[in-house]
Amino acid sequence: MTINNTTGPAARHNARYYALQAIYQWQLSDANLSDIEFQFLNEHIEKKIELDYFKELLHKVPQQIDEINEAITPFLNRSMKEVDPVEIAVLRIATYELISRPDIPYRVIINEALELTKTFGSVEGFKFVNGILDRVAKKLRATEIAIPKQDK
Repeated sequence: MTINNTTGPAARHNARYYALQAIYQWQLSDANLSDIEFQFLNEHIEKKIELDYFKELLHKVPQQIDEINEAITPFLNRSMKEVDPVEIAVLRIATYELISRPDIPYRVIINEALELTKTFGSVEGFKFVNGILDRVAKKLRATEIAIPKQDK
């Protein structure tokens, strides 16, 4: 299968879409990331995708898992093991982006996370994810959030 590697908002969304599924698989199986990447590139990816971003998320989220979990945990009202695995995967991807991708506005990160949660998570999961990410963003992106909107 030939991957249609491209850029743009839809391709970036698709990179997150597939990265979420790959990270979910990694969380549940603890399989080798290179094997998961190979499997997705050869069997699962069917949409235009920003391939480099998919690979970044798939490899960097696990590499920075301790820092990511440390940013999320204070805002959870239960242990991480009790949170739905899809919601944890979404929170980890979005928190990685909040930490490591200042070029992406926090509102875009949260919106993308909510869309993924609505697609893959539990019925009310997006409310939980929104509440956690709102607080994580306020901590990690306090300067960006505090900037007043400019009138156009």
